Amino acid sequence: MSATLFGSQLYGKLVPTGEVARLFTDSAEIRAMLIVLGALAKAEGAAGIIPEISAKAIHRASLELQVDPGGLAEATGANGVPVPALVAAFRDLMQAPEHAQYIHWGATSQDIMDTGLMLRLRQVLSHYEAGLDRVLTRLADLAEAHAELPMAARTYGQQATPTSFGAVVASWGWPLLDLRAETAGLRDRLCVSLSGAAGTASMLGPDPEALRAELSEALGLVDPKRSWHTDRAPVTKIAGWVARLVTAMGKIGEDLTALAATEVAEVTLGEAGASSTMPQKQNPVAPSVLSMLAHHGAGLQTTLMQAARHRHQRDGATWFTEWMVLPQLCLTGAAAIETCAPLLDGLAPRPEAMARNMSGALAAEALSFALAREMPRPEAQNAMKALARESAETGTDLIALAAERHPRIAPVDFAPPRLLGTAPAEARDFARAVRMQA
Repeated sequence: MSATLFGSQLYGKLVPTGEVARLFTDSAEIRAMLIVLGALAKAEGAAGIIPEISAKAIHRASLELQVDPGGLAEATGANGVPVPALVAAFRDLMQAPEHAQYIHWGATSQDIMDTGLMLRLRQVLSHYEAGLDRVLTRLADLAEAHAELPMAARTYGQQATPTSFGAVVASWGWPLLDLRAETAGLRDRLCVSLSGAAGTASMLGPDPEALRAELSEALGLVDPKRSWHTDRAPVTKIAGWVARLVTAMGKIGEDLTALAATEVAEVTLGEAGASSTMPQKQNPVAPSVLSMLAHHGAGLQTTLMQAARHRHQRDGATWFTEWMVLPQLCLTGAAAIETCAPLLDGLAPRPEAMARNMSGALAAEALSFALAREMPRPEAQNAMKALARESAETGTDLIALAAERHPRIAPVDFAPPRLLGTAPAEARDFARAVRMQA
C-alpha cells in the first residue's frame, strides 16, 4: 500500500483531490518561493535597499528560470530547509553574479517559505470555494424539492418523530454554508512573512515595515504588521477551517451510509461499489470515504495544533511537523469536496421506503400531548408508554390503538405530514439562504 492514498496510482481515484494536488508538489513550492524572491528584490530595489538594476534583473529571472527540485535535495537534507539551496541555484542560473548577490537580501528561509505557502493556500481556498458552491447548490435543490417529504427522524439510532428529507438535507448544508461564508475572512489571514533571521528585521533596510507593506501589496497578500514566525495562527486558522469542513462532510457520509443500509434503503446513491463475491451488494463507497476523511482530518488537525508551539524564535521540529501535516490536511479537504459533489448529484430519496419504514409509533409524542388535554401531563405520558408497549407487542398500529382507547383522538391528525413541525420551513430557509449567498 502506498504511503499516502492521495498520490497512489492504485488508490488515488478513491480520494480524488482535483487541482489542489498540484499545489502541493515540489515544483509548485519552488515556483511560489521564486515568485516571493523576485517580488522581494523588486520591493527592495524600489526602496533603495539593493540596486534597482539588480532588483529588476532578479525579478525578471524569478519569472523565467526553472529550478529542478531534485538538484536541491541533498542540500535540503543537510540544511533542513530548501531555501539555501534554492538561492544558490537561482544565483548560478542567473549567470550574473553582480546582480544575483542581492537575491534573498535581509530575509530568512522562513520568510520565503511561509510567504510562498500563503500564495499556494490562496489558490487552495479558491478551489474550495468553487467546490463548495457546487455542493451547496445541489443541497439547496434537494432541500427545496423534498421539503415536505416525510421520513422518520432518528435519535440514538431509534425512530423518534417525523421529519422531512428536505430538513435532513438542510441539516447537512447549514454548517457548509457557514464555512463558505468564512472564506473571505480566511483570506485576511493570508499574510506576508518578512521579519529576517530572528524576527527583528534588522537587515531589511531603514524602514522594514514599509518594505513589508510593499511586498504584501505586490503579492496581493495581507500585511500582518508584525512578525509571525512563531505565531502559527495564519496556518492554524485555515487548518481548523478544513478540519470543520471534513467533519461536516463526514456527517453526510455517516447519514447516507445508514440511510442506504439494506434494512432501511431510504436513499439511492447513484453509483455504488461492487463486492468481489456477493452480487447483491451495493456498497456505499463515497459516503464511507467522507467518513474516513473526517477521521483523518481530525487526527491531522490534532497533530498540527501540537506543532504550533515553537520554542524561542524558531523551532525545527514543530516547523517540520507542519510541513508533514498541512499538505495532507489540505488534500483531505479537497478530497472531501471532490467526493461529496458527485455523490450528491446521484443522490435521490426513496419515498416508498420512507413511508414503509414509518409506523404509528412516530406519533407517540404528539399523541401524549393530545392525551394531556384530557389528563395531567405525567399521566398522559405514562398512558402513552403503556400503549406503545402494547402496540409493539401486538403489532397493532399505535395511532389506531390510541384512537380506540381514547375516542377523541382523530387518526388523521397524526399522519406524518401533519407532524413535520418546522421541518419544511427549515428546508426552504436553507435553500433560500444558499441562493442569497451565491
